[in-house]
This record gives sequence, C-alpha cells and structure tokens, in this order.
Amino acid sequence: MADEAGTIRCAIYTRVSTPEQAEGDFSSIDNQREMAEAYIKSQAGQGWVALDERYDDRGFSGGTMERPALDRLLQDAQDRLVDCIVVTKIDRLSRSLLDFARIVDILDRHGVSFVSVTQQFDTLNSMGKLTLNILLSFAQFEREMIAERTREKMVAARRKGKWIGGTLPLGYDILDSKLTINGDEAVRVRTIFDLYLKHESLAATLVEMTERNWTSKSWTTKRGHYRKGKPFQKASLRRLLTNPIYIGKVLHDGHIYDGEHEGIVDTQVWKRTQQILKKNGSNGGGDVRNRYGALLKGILRCAPCDSAMVHTFIKRNGRQYRYYVCGKAQRTGWANCPTKSIPAEEIERCIYERIRIIGSNPHLVKETIQAAQKQIDEQTALLKAEIRMTRQQLRRFQEEKQALLESISQGGSVASKAAERLDQVAEEMESTSSRLSSLQRQLSDLQDQKIDTEDLTTAVAQFDPIWDVLLPRERTRIARLLIQHVDFDGESGTMGITFQPSGIKALSAEATTTNEDKK
Repeated sequence: MADEAGTIRCAIYTRVSTPEQAEGDFSSIDNQREMAEAYIKSQAGQGWVALDERYDDRGFSGGTMERPALDRLLQDAQDRLVDCIVVTKIDRLSRSLLDFARIVDILDRHGVSFVSVTQQFDTLNSMGKLTLNILLSFAQFEREMIAERTREKMVAARRKGKWIGGTLPLGYDILDSKLTINGDEAVRVRTIFDLYLKHESLAATLVEMTERNWTSKSWTTKRGHYRKGKPFQKASLRRLLTNPIYIGKVLHDGHIYDGEHEGIVDTQVWKRTQQILKKNGSNGGGDVRNRYGALLKGILRCAPCDSAMVHTFIKRNGRQYRYYVCGKAQRTGWANCPTKSIPAEEIERCIYERIRIIGSNPHLVKETIQAAQKQIDEQTALLKAEIRMTRQQLRRFQEEKQALLESISQGGSVASKAAERLDQVAEEMESTSSRLSSLQRQLSDLQDQKIDTEDLTTAVAQFDPIWDVLLPRERTRIARLLIQHVDFDGESGTMGITFQPSGIKALSAEATTTNEDKK
C-alpha cells in the first residue's frame, strides 16, 4: 500500500540476540540496516523510501514477541505510519512460526506489506503471498496441535482426579491447586440435599433456600477478582444436585472419575437424589406431584407483588382447605402484600366460569383473539431479538476461540489457562448453537399459530361440556393448554387471563379429531 503521493514508506527492522552483537564500530545491527537501505534504493523507481525512524532491538531473542522496537513498529503499522516492513531475513522478525503468523496477520489487517531482502520474500507479489499462505497454514496446524496436546494433558489430569480449575463449587476452597472442604459451606450443601429429598421438588427446595438467603459460591480468583455468589435458580440448583464432585468424584466429557478431594455428601444420599431427579424429569417434580388437584399451580401470579402464588392447604376438624398464597409474602412478610392468599376452589371456579362464557359472547371472542394475536406478535419480536443476540454471541465465542488458540501456542502458564477456557468456550458454543436452533424452531412454530374465531369457539366448546367429568390431572392439562398465566390483584379483586395461542390451536385440533372419531 502506498500513500496518496505514490510513496511506499519503508520501515527497516533489525535485531540481534546478544548485546555483544550490537557493539563495535560496525555491528550486526548496522550491517542489517545497510543491506535493507540498499534494497530499498534499488526499488526507488517504484516509490520506495526508507524512513529515518529506527526500529532496532539490541539483545532480544527472536523467540519472543516482547521486544520494545517491535512493539513500536507494530503500533506504527496499525496507525498507518508505515506501508512496508523490510528485514534482511525472516528470523530477524521472528524465529517462531506462530509469532510470525501473528505479526503478518496484524500487518495484513492494516494493509502493510512485508519484505525479506536475502530470501526474496515479498508480500507485494503473488509468489510472496503464496509462500505466506503456506507458512500461515503450517502455523495454524502447529497452533491446533499445541491446543490438542494441552487438552490431552488436561484430560489425563481429570482422569487422575485432579482439579484443573474453573468456577469453585459451593462447599470447597482451593489450596495448593487442590480442593479442600469449607466446613460452613459443606453443612449448607448437605442441607440442600436433605431439603430436596424432603420435598422432592426443585421449586419447593428453592423457596426454603431463598428464605435463608443462600447463594452460590463467593470466591476470589488467583488474579484477585472477586466473584460474588448469585441466588439459586432451578438450573443452578439442578447442577449442584447432580454434581458428582460432592461424592469425591470428577466429571469430564461425560465420564466420572475418582477425585483427589474428599466428598461432602453421603454416596447413598447422592444416588437417591439422582433417582428422584430422573423420576421427576425436567420439570423438577412440581407437576408430577400435583396430588391436591391445584389447577392453577405454576400459572397463578400475585399482580401487585409480581410473584408466583404457591398452592398450599391446611386441615381443620378433619377437613382440608386449599389456598393459593403469594410467594413473596411468604418470604418477606404479609404486611406489603394486598393479596396474601385466596381460597383455591373459589378462584379455580372463577377461571372456569370466565372461560366458559367466552364462547357465547362474540365481543369476548374478538377481544381474546386480539389479545392472543398481540401476544404472538410480542413473542415473535422477542424471539427475533434473542436470535440476533444469540448469533452475535456465537460470533464472539468464535473470535474468543481463535484468540485462545493463539494464546495456547505461546506455551507456559498462559497456555494452561487458555486451554481450560477453550474447553469451556467449546461447550458454550455447543450450548449456544443448540439454543439458536431451539429459538428458530420456536419462531417457526409461533408464526404458524395465528388463531381465528373458529379456533377459539371450538376450543371453548371442547372445554365446557367435559369439565365436570374430568379427573384433576386432566383438568390441569386442559387449563395449562389454554392458559399461559393468570394475574390476580387482591386489592382491587380483579383478574386477568393470558391465553396460550398454541393451546387454543391445540385444543381446537383435539376437539376436531375427537368429533371425527365419533362419526
């Protein structure tokens, strides 16, 4: 690349490995510069001009990138102060193929060419570009080989049960690169397992953990960065309950190995926990054990507190009374919640009556369809936005992966940390890619969910005549199919129902199929 006047500004880079080589009346540094200046003069007809600025590294190895003159040269190249870099031999610039590849990548991104005088290497011509591409291919191959060997070492360490870094699990500290039990946190971990075995529900366990203000591990990294613990969610609680580290094991790539550390939880307790989690499936068990026929469990919310309402019951004189109670009021006190609680049968009957009369009122049908379509439009916009962000996240992971591969090629402690992060990035990329596919499927399904008057009328007609003869579990299924959530305001006594557009379509199709089977 040349400047506007057609001049190619040439920076001469020189380097010697030892201070002795830089001494004397005519040193190796002087010799390199003289040869480079002579070559630049031979190209004067093409506008080549040697810059007066000197880039001389005296007593620096070509096996490292940490050289002051090189740093200055690369910065000037990025600032567009240089058009071409001239050296006598490639090894003056770098003795490492990977470092050379990194340097050339920087130059290429900023339109700066590179010339080696004695080796006839010039990226301004096609042969030089071909040679460069071959060198870069070998550099990429070497980089990936180093990364692969580093990962193999980490796998070997895992198989031996060693802790190789990452986020510290609750219940452990790190000492001399080994996990040691944190007594106070270990008691908390055992209690969490006991709570889950007691409730057999992630949601119920989370309620108690939230009341006790329990969070994930707070710890400080080797670099002094403080990582504050976060409140548990269902996903993080499940990860804790399924982590074999708590029985003295380590998990790597789907395989469990004996660890060097001591376990916190009894093996039988851990196995029993896994059995219950497996039995309950992905919902954590809440729906499976809806033994009291809580029609609105998981979909009723306290509107003023913006909190889920929890199904509960009391027994008086041998009779059971069911209620929905504001979860926030349970945790923080009743004073600030206008709703507090409501009899379960009362609000469930109210919901049934509200749905039943929709089909006989054209105005309500129209309002419900408009609300459902608005919901579809809002969800579509949110999904499209999330898809865009997920794609951006994938691109960032790809860029981080490339940077980590370059770090791994440098070796040393940096390579070990980079390899550890590389495994995490690979897992995150796979998870993010899976998430993107799921979002795209959701968007496709959502765009097919446009409902009309016939859909809603058919769905409600299916809902009304069979309600009284349905079993509690079947009622719950129908309600979940139709309703996304119910917002109840205990202060004003008002209630809002948000329907599931997909549920209206599904129940309509179910009704159509049932009617055809009867014919």
